[in-house]
Amino acid sequence: MLLLAMDTATPAVTVALHDGDSVVAEARQIDARRHGELLLPAVDRVLAEAGLKLDAVTGIVVGVGPGPYTGLRVGLVTAATFSSALGVPVHGLCTLDGLAYASGIEEPFVVATDARRKEVYWARYENSRTRVTDAAVDRPAEIAEQLAGLPVVGAGARLYPEAFPDARDPEHQSAGALAALAAERLAAGAEFLDPLPMYLRRPDAQVPKNYKVVTPK
Repeated sequence: MLLLAMDTATPAVTVALHDGDSVVAEARQIDARRHGELLLPAVDRVLAEAGLKLDAVTGIVVGVGPGPYTGLRVGLVTAATFSSALGVPVHGLCTLDGLAYASGIEEPFVVATDARRKEVYWARYENSRTRVTDAAVDRPAEIAEQLAGLPVVGAGARLYPEAFPDARDPEHQSAGALAALAAERLAAGAEFLDPLPMYLRRPDAQVPKNYKVVTPK
C-alpha cells in the first residue's frame, strides 16, 4: 500500500505519503491564497523525499472539506486527476476528521476551522476517531453556549478565543494524519466519503440577478 494524501480545504496546503504502517514523507505550507500554485510542487517534494515515482501510488486520499470554494476544489480536482491517470481509487475524508485524528484527544471535544465571514466550520467528536455530528457552519457566538466546557481543536479556536477559550493543537491540517486515518479505515473495511466538495454554503461569487442594459449612442 502507498497512499498519496492531500488536503486544500484550509490555509494548509498539505501532502503526505503513507505506506500502510507510517508516514513516509510529508509537506505542508500555510497560505490561504496559493493552493493551486503550491499543491503540485508539494507532491513532487514528498515523492522525491521518499525516493518514489508517482506510479508507485496505490490509492489517493483527499480532504473533502468543509472549506472555501476555490481552495477546496484544487485538492479535489488534483486527486481526481491522479486517480484517473493512475487507475487507482480515491478516498474522501472530512477535513475536520483529519484534525480530530491528529489531536489524539480521547474525550469529547470540537474541531473548528476558519470559514471566513466571521464564521467557523465545526463538528463535535466523542474522541479522535469518532465524529458525532455532521459538519456545520455558524458564527462562534451562536454556538459558544452549546459547546461550553469542551476543548476546541483547529484555527477557529485561535481566531475566536472569546467563544472557544480552551484551544488545543493542532491548529492546521496534516495530510499525514489524514493518510493515517485512511489507512486505519481501509484496514477495517470502513466506508469513505465520495470525493465531492463539502461546501456547506454557496460560493461568494454569484451571477448578478439584474444585468445593466447598455445601449450604443
